[in-house]
Amino acid sequence: MGVKLCENTVVELKVLRISDVGAFLDGQTGNTNDDILLHKNQQIHPVQQGDTVRVFLYHDPSGRLTASMRLPKIKIGQIGYAPVINTTRFGAFVDVGTERGIFMPFAEMKGRPKEGEYVWVKLYEDKSHRLAVTMEVEDEMRRASVAAKDAKIGDWVEGAVYNITENGAYLMTRERWIAFLHRSEWTTPVLIGQMIKGRIAFIRDDGRINISLRKVKEAAMDEDSEKIMSLLDARNGKMPYGDKTDPLVIKSKFGLSKAAFKRALGRLMKEGRVRQDDGWTYVVSHDE
Repeated sequence: MGVKLCENTVVELKVLRISDVGAFLDGQTGNTNDDILLHKNQQIHPVQQGDTVRVFLYHDPSGRLTASMRLPKIKIGQIGYAPVINTTRFGAFVDVGTERGIFMPFAEMKGRPKEGEYVWVKLYEDKSHRLAVTMEVEDEMRRASVAAKDAKIGDWVEGAVYNITENGAYLMTRERWIAFLHRSEWTTPVLIGQMIKGRIAFIRDDGRINISLRKVKEAAMDEDSEKIMSLLDARNGKMPYGDKTDPLVIKSKFGLSKAAFKRALGRLMKEGRVRQDDGWTYVVSHDE
């Protein structure tokens, strides 16, 4: 008896005969009724009788086992960024280059990706030796990534989210760098698979990067604001400097231009963290 062939597998089969519609492959049962059609439309190059071809098996609309030479674009154990082509009660189907989508069970999902959305997936074989995909890709991402040696603070990068934790989102950039986006940076919900463009804010010792969604001026204003708050903390919450102070004094005390100082001070006042009175600046207490 031959080995029973099943859908969602990649196998090598011999071409037994050629017909007008395509080639018939050995179904390995000894019964010609079980021979598998490799239609002309599913051939990436012409085949001849006696050839051995590597094919992906799937069921056609009539439920018959059918072959295609269009194989997955990623190998088993590898990761890819691929679109969800439809969803069912049991999971979803993802396009990894085969004639039909590859199944992703609910248990292998992160969130509930919708049709048309792209997600990071890993191709694997299930217990029945059928191909399937999973969104559990953290280990593979670590292995596939490279250290961000050429990264420069302030540069913009783009990547797709592959994992979300309570602290933030992890992305793989086009440079194959792993980037982290802290939740404090989120202005809208972030989804698995989402493409995000961010500015490099920090280069970590482990070769990864932290990114920010804010423009450089906004980030600089944050840093300038903290300089002001640090001096206020050192002076028990009050200082004889404000938006009327001489620019040279500002430069000397804070290392800031008068314009940058006023922007940062204005933001702190707007946030209710400080107030001005008669040329002095005070930290707003919780009682005020």
